[in-house]
Amino acid sequence: MHYRKQCFAVSVSVVIVVLCAAVCGAADLKIALMQAQAGDARKYQPLLDYFAKKGVAAQFVTAPDYQRAADMFAQGTVDAMFSGSGIAGTMIIKELAVPLVRPLKADGSSTYAAVVIAPKGAPSFTGRAEYFNDKRVIFTPLASAGEFYFHACGASRPKEIMKAASHDAAIDALNRGQADVAIVKDRVWDKEKDKYPSLEKVGEDKGENPDMTLIVSRNMDPKSAQKIADVLLGLKNDATPEASAVKSSLQIQGYVKTTAADFGHTFALLKKSGVTRDFAFKF
Repeated sequence: MHYRKQCFAVSVSVVIVVLCAAVCGAADLKIALMQAQAGDARKYQPLLDYFAKKGVAAQFVTAPDYQRAADMFAQGTVDAMFSGSGIAGTMIIKELAVPLVRPLKADGSSTYAAVVIAPKGAPSFTGRAEYFNDKRVIFTPLASAGEFYFHACGASRPKEIMKAASHDAAIDALNRGQADVAIVKDRVWDKEKDKYPSLEKVGEDKGENPDMTLIVSRNMDPKSAQKIADVLLGLKNDATPEASAVKSSLQIQGYVKTTAADFGHTFALLKKSGVTRDFAFKF
């Protein structure tokens, strides 16, 4: 099979948080953000201010792309990150990370699933890989609601595979006729679907994945990890101006405790995709 891959330069909403082992002391909490455009990190500034109030100095560090973000964590260059379930679950399978917390969105959600989008009138998604045969398929790489879901469906013969830098970009490319089908995050589709009256959901994954979990290195000092978890878990019931600014800017209620048990569906999906301890973050 011959696949031609096309990339779209649109910002990916992945946030990496780097924690030194002595984060509770004098060391900084370094937050690395992947951003395609200057200013993408601005909405996280209130989180830096909140950590500062809690006695943790913090600063931003940028990551050039999703692949580099995964490599940085796997190589131990960074010690923690807020991540989509695909990367988070992979890090846990590789026994490099443990999950701590994930954001509780303003709408009360903290999980998501994959949906299959196509032009109105297209056949319904059967749940079988053959659906993608002879189609131009677009999705976000290394995403549970994207590339991982595509591979979990099994072997297929798409006419073309295109990789978008975000779920929004995948939907937009589909709308412009550059693809025949898109696999995206249901939360993104629900938010954007009114903008695309010519598109519709033709199928969906029935399982849920934890959204933007904070995972930390297995090598991190447990007291340091617990300190960060306690700060974030305390955000929900904190009515101070600093806490309110974080919740408003990130559009969240706070954070909820997250364990490996929350990744049950994600692990099944990743393993069907071929993810093992040796997975190199690319297909």
